Amino acid sequence: MTLRQIVLDTETTGLSVDEGHRVIEIGCLEIRDRRLTGQKFHRYLNPEREIDAGALEVHGISRAQLNDAPRFADVVVEFIEFVRGAELIIHNAPFDVGFIDGELGRLGSAWGRLADYCTVQDTLLMARELHPGQRNSLDALCKRYEIENAHRTLHG
Repeated sequence: MTLRQIVLDTETTGLSVDEGHRVIEIGCLEIRDRRLTGQKFHRYLNPEREIDAGALEVHGISRAQLNDAPRFADVVVEFIEFVRGAELIIHNAPFDVGFIDGELGRLGSAWGRLADYCTVQDTLLMARELHPGQRNSLDALCKRYEIENAHRTLHG
């Protein structure tokens, strides 16, 4: 049986789903049997709301850049089909999953939750188990495992 994993990350308008913040970017890369396949899902999304200044500083995506982007509702079928049956690999999974579940919830209860379509592995939890008491941000992990990320100026 082929192991199918999807590495997923989101960017958002702010930090709290409960305050009405929305997903503005979803990026996914497919891995089969521990090898990148070249298949990806990447969309910028119109959040239909303003982006907090703090979030803008982190990812650099402005509201004006998203005016002509599709809404989550416009890409949900394609997104669900891409992740269906896979194991998602997400750093700080509760954050991303919470936002995706929030977007699904806005579309109605028939859409359920992300866990209805796939499983999730949280790499932050894994890192904390492997490196207790140490910094386990993506930047800290890149440094620890000697992964070059100097080209990266913004999160995303």
